[in-house]
Amino acid sequence: MKQQQKIILFLVTAAALLVLPLILQSFGNAWVRIADMALLYVLLALGLNIVVGYAGLLDLGYVAFFAIGAYMYGLLASPHLSDTFPAIAAMFPDGLHAPLWIVIPAAAGLAGFFGILLGAPTLRLRGDYLAIVTLGFGEIIRVFLNNLDHPVNITNGPKGLNQIDSLSFFGLNLGKRIDVFGFELASVSLYYYMFLALVLFSILISHRLQLSRVGRAWMAIREDEIAAKAMGINTRNLKLLAFGMGATFGGVSGAMFASFQGFISPESFSLMESVMIVAMVVLGGIGHLPGVVLGAVLLSALPEVLRYVAGPLQAMTDGRLDSAILRQLLIALAMITIMLIRPRGLWPSPDHGKSLQNGKS
Repeated sequence: MKQQQKIILFLVTAAALLVLPLILQSFGNAWVRIADMALLYVLLALGLNIVVGYAGLLDLGYVAFFAIGAYMYGLLASPHLSDTFPAIAAMFPDGLHAPLWIVIPAAAGLAGFFGILLGAPTLRLRGDYLAIVTLGFGEIIRVFLNNLDHPVNITNGPKGLNQIDSLSFFGLNLGKRIDVFGFELASVSLYYYMFLALVLFSILISHRLQLSRVGRAWMAIREDEIAAKAMGINTRNLKLLAFGMGATFGGVSGAMFASFQGFISPESFSLMESVMIVAMVVLGGIGHLPGVVLGAVLLSALPEVLRYVAGPLQAMTDGRLDSAILRQLLIALAMITIMLIRPRGLWPSPDHGKSLQNGKS
């Protein structure tokens, strides 16, 4: 009976996820965009969960990999390089428009490389020291992107990159609306289904990693690194693998973000973004996939929902309170309240070993 209930729940959830953008579309594309960004944050949180939740490595510079993936896609799928460098313009007279099959692996590979590059000098660091180093790495990447416009203009500096191509594959351009059986699907809805497929694939990878020998080794390192090393686990290689695997998720998310927005700038990859992604993992439940997904959806959608609360509160004070600051205050109060009520997260992983302890007593 329980198996049947699980199947029914799965089918209902799948149907709801498929119908959701069609319903939101009737209220305006802005609501579908919120759902799209929520899925992107879920993808980011799943990647960070590998580093923080599975391996226990506190990473406050995760947004750097998000930025690397976004700029990789932006440079390979926009006219910036061909407009800046005559040699590239001569080779690609129609502009540099790399296909999806090149850009996505390139973004994932470059972000993974930088993830390993970040992990290598931090192998002996733990806790607060590791957090400070990773935080510095995230800020370094942002500052580089902000200043690589001279003497050679690579990233266009604070002006950012625009005219970025939308995703296109098998003749389907996600930047244009299409008609399906007489029903119009907007561009934001097409991106929703693309992001949903990526999130489901990422959840499958994360779940298989969690159950694998590598996943169990990561959790052993998380619980007690010295004991894990004494058991013969190669902590160095596994830590580097965790940083690299988590970074690839961030790189793919960044590429999707660049294609979805059509414009990127260093302002989109601030320290606050890293803090929010960490908060999503902690708030939902560290190391538990359903909790991470729940935390990412709630924290990404909460700021947009609170717009409708901050506006009336601002009107009640005759405009003396800034609505943006008030919205941030409400988000902080909501997070503090949740963590006080549910200190292990909204949906924490079940406590392993409870049954054994109960059996002994």
